[in-house]
Amino acid sequence: MGSEDKINLMTTAQYLAEAGKLTVANPMVFIGFLIGGAVPFLFSSMLIRAVGRAAYFIVKECRLQFRDKEIWAGTKKPNYGRVVDICTNTAQKELIGPGFLAIMTPVLVGFILGPYALGGFLAGMILVGQLLAVFMANAGGAWDNAKKMIEDGIHGGKGSEAHKAAITGDTVGDPLKDTAGPAINPLIKVMNMVSLLTLGLVLNFNVFNPASKSANAALIGWAVVIVCAGSIGWAVWQSKRESGDLAEDLP
Repeated sequence: MGSEDKINLMTTAQYLAEAGKLTVANPMVFIGFLIGGAVPFLFSSMLIRAVGRAAYFIVKECRLQFRDKEIWAGTKKPNYGRVVDICTNTAQKELIGPGFLAIMTPVLVGFILGPYALGGFLAGMILVGQLLAVFMANAGGAWDNAKKMIEDGIHGGKGSEAHKAAITGDTVGDPLKDTAGPAINPLIKVMNMVSLLTLGLVLNFNVFNPASKSANAALIGWAVVIVCAGSIGWAVWQSKRESGDLAEDLP
């Protein structure tokens, strides 16, 4: 019998009895909702800091290469491949932490708080993530276009105080509209997919109310919780690394 046939056999009373548990009046669902709403902000901050670190390494490489007087004179070409390598390697390495956050957080919530909290988690993550993505895309685009308008001659044009302020705004706007904003869509997809794939395990091995009554069920659940918590902690720690003081690389 297919799953759709089983759903058709469910009575209205049975459906209401189960669906009624997925409400913010349920403390576990409400806690999951709050955690889910916080994840897009943490995810976005990790990506924005990653962009800052990548930019630092590129600026550092450019300064090192421009110490060569032949490059300044135009008699020697800069090593463009080094900058491309920095962009590629940094992009791949910096995605490991946000990837762990996207994969491990729904598993952690499900195994600690249970399946109903996981449902609230997904609802909060989708709601806040969608709104945050639209905000960042529009805000970043507005800052970028403001700089271009000033460069066209409005408010003093290039070199004016307004232009300097617009460059600062565009420095923030580019990571918003090109990195953090578009990345929330795959974040939502990954978290939903991970939740669906692990739901059976969550039901059987969540630490406080496992469906499986075997002696090892809780131990397995706690092992998963420890691994997920450690992975998320490592990801957050990695995101807080400072790229260093740019002034130390000056000649």
